Amino acid sequence: MTDYNFDVLYLGAGHGTFDGAIPLAAAGKKVGIIESGLIGGTCPNRGCNAKITLDVPVALQRTVERMQGVVSGDLKINWPALIAQKNAVIEPLPDFIEGLLTDAGAKLIHGHGQLTDAHTVTVDGNPYTADKIVIATGLRPNHLDIPGTEFGHDSTDFMALDQLPARIGIIGSGYISMEFATIAQAAGAEVTVFMHGDKALRRFHQPFVEQLIALMTKRGITFIRNAGVSAFTKSGNTYTVEYGDNDSKTVDWILDATGRIPNIENMGLETVGITTTKHGIPVNDHLQTNVANIYASGDVVDKAQPKLTPTAIFESHYLFELLSGKTDAAIAYPAIPSTVYTSPRLAQVGVSPEDGAAAGHQLVENHLPNDWYRQIDRQTQGENVLVFDAEHHLVGASEISEQAENVINSLLPAVVFGLDQDQMWQLVHIFPSIDAATWGQLK
Repeated sequence: MTDYNFDVLYLGAGHGTFDGAIPLAAAGKKVGIIESGLIGGTCPNRGCNAKITLDVPVALQRTVERMQGVVSGDLKINWPALIAQKNAVIEPLPDFIEGLLTDAGAKLIHGHGQLTDAHTVTVDGNPYTADKIVIATGLRPNHLDIPGTEFGHDSTDFMALDQLPARIGIIGSGYISMEFATIAQAAGAEVTVFMHGDKALRRFHQPFVEQLIALMTKRGITFIRNAGVSAFTKSGNTYTVEYGDNDSKTVDWILDATGRIPNIENMGLETVGITTTKHGIPVNDHLQTNVANIYASGDVVDKAQPKLTPTAIFESHYLFELLSGKTDAAIAYPAIPSTVYTSPRLAQVGVSPEDGAAAGHQLVENHLPNDWYRQIDRQTQGENVLVFDAEHHLVGASEISEQAENVINSLLPAVVFGLDQDQMWQLVHIFPSIDAATWGQLK
C-alpha cells in the first residue's frame, strides 16, 4: 500500500468540506485541507451568514411598520453601524471553523492547490499526496462580458460598503439581486433592477414571484424587464448602465448579480483528466468524478439539486460516511428546501405547484392573513400552495410570507418522511406558534 500524506485531502474549506472533514478527522482518518482564501468559504464569510445579518433590521423595520399605532415611531437603518455589526458577527468565523478542524485533527494548508496527478496536489511547490481527494472549491461571482465590466461590483463588495450609495443599479434578478435590492431599499437607497429576461427567480412559483415584484415596486424599486444591458460607463463619480435600445440609467454604484460560476480553472483538473462542464464537475451517485479516487462536493458539482449550503452540508456528511466506511450506498438526496430572504420571503420544498398540477396531485391554496396567528403582527400579505398526492401525503409546499422559511422548515418532516394523516396527528406542536398554525393546514 502506498504511504500517502493523507487519507483524504480536500481542495477548499467551505461547507462542502468542513461539515464532513471534522467528523472524518475525529474518526481517525488523516485529513488535509487546502484553502487559498478564508476558512469556511463563501457562506459564512461573504454569503448566507453575512447576508442574514444585514437582513435582520429590515425584518424588524417591516414589523414596526405594520404595527404602527400599537407602537409609535419609525425605524431607520444606520448603514455604517449595520456593517460594523455584520463584521463583528462574521469576522471571527474563519478562526472558529479552523479551530474546529484542527481540534478534530485535520491539517490546514494555506495556499493555492494544483493537481499534478491523481494522488498529488502541489501548494507553493510543496507536494501533498492522498489516497482520496475531494474537490470542494465552490462558485464565484460571474462578471458580465461587456464594455466597462470593471465598474461592476459583486456581492462581497456590497457587504463591505462603509457607506450606502444613494442610487444603486443591480444587474440580474436571482437570489442575490432580489435580496440585496430589498436590503438596500430598506436602508434608503434608490434601487433599479435590470432583469435579463421577463422572469425573476425562475426556480420559484411564478405567481408568488410576481407578487413579490409588485410589493418591491410599491416600495420604490424599479424593475426593467428584458433589459439587455450592453455596457457600463463612468463619468466623474457616477456610472451609467447602457441597456435596451439606446436607453441608459445613471447610478452611483453597480452590483453585477448575474449569477455564479464554478471554480474549476487553474487547478490542474485537465492534467489528471477530470471532466468539467460550464456548470461544474459531473459526478456519479457516489460523488466520484470520472477519476475514481477523486470526488467533488458542494457548489462546484454539476447537479440538478439546488446549489445551496444545505446541499453542500448533506454532500459533505455523505462523504464522511462513505470515506470512513460507514456506508457504501449511493447518495440519496432528500427534498431540499430553498428560500429567498426578501421581505416577504419566498420559500419552497418538494414538488412545485406547476409539477403537482401536471401530475394530477391535489393543490390546496391558503390566504395566510385569514389565519388568526398571522393577524397578531398584522400580516396582510401571504399565500401558500400545499401539494398532496392521492394518499394525502404532503409532497410539496411553496409560500410567500414574512415567515415562509420557518413554515417550510416546519413542514420538512411531512415531505421528507411521507407522513400520513395519522402520523401528522402524533406531532403536537407548541401553541401558539407558527408551527401549530402551519400544521393546522395539513390535518
